Amino acid sequence: MKHIILSLIASLFAVWLLFSLLLYIFQSKLIYFPDDTLWTTPSGFDLPWEAITLTAADGVKLHSWWIPHKNPRATLLFLHGNGGNISHRIQKLQLYHELNLSVLILDYRGYGQSEGHPTEQGTYLDAEAGWMHLTQTYHIPPQDIVIYGESLGGAMAAWLASQVTAGAVILESSFTSVANMGRYFYPFFPIDLITRIQYPTVEYLRAVTSPVLVIHSPTDEIVPFAMGQKLFETASSPKDFLEIKGDHNGGFLHSGALYTEGLDQFIRKYFDPSSPQS
Repeated sequence: MKHIILSLIASLFAVWLLFSLLLYIFQSKLIYFPDDTLWTTPSGFDLPWEAITLTAADGVKLHSWWIPHKNPRATLLFLHGNGGNISHRIQKLQLYHELNLSVLILDYRGYGQSEGHPTEQGTYLDAEAGWMHLTQTYHIPPQDIVIYGESLGGAMAAWLASQVTAGAVILESSFTSVANMGRYFYPFFPIDLITRIQYPTVEYLRAVTSPVLVIHSPTDEIVPFAMGQKLFETASSPKDFLEIKGDHNGGFLHSGALYTEGLDQFIRKYFDPSSPQS
């Protein structure tokens, strides 16, 4: 009997060790889900647009869309989540255009028609390339730019906002760190030892001085609502929290006016000339 128990324990430990090793080796496969097929363009949605190519600091070429507004309240640097590509964000692009925002949305390396393969440091360079294009090529003042990140893009937005001073920062459905997400989904594994990709959003947020809006849904099935609350608690004032409805990817649609009016109020507070806080 003792031999059977010891054998069972050894087998369970072997499985635990093997799974931990797999999590370590294939970590990027659990974080990045790029799609290289563009299913549409803004032309099909009556949006003014231009396809442009950005160049990251390490020379990687990035495919992006510039969607200008003829009378913008601000310019949004859109850093999307870990799945798909820029063509999967067309409904949000419509919404932001209706809010009188110009938008630059880019595909990270390895996504859509961009070159290369996604890495943590590489995606930071990609976000930086978007900022440099807006400020140096289009000569848009930093105070007129909103750095927006959804989900994984929130980590890149927080990193970029810790390096530059933007007019505002929006983090939607974002996590506090990859390690914390690992602990949430894999509580029985040595996450601290096997986490190679970090994206410590909450740490970057501590250095952000721009106004921050955190958006999160209590029914987000991927990123716990508590992480959104933690990001809000960590952010320095001025800051706002917008509680929306729905799931991780469709909350902005499910929430309807709650989402659009919340964004409008935040933008009005810091960008509209008529606002005393602008």
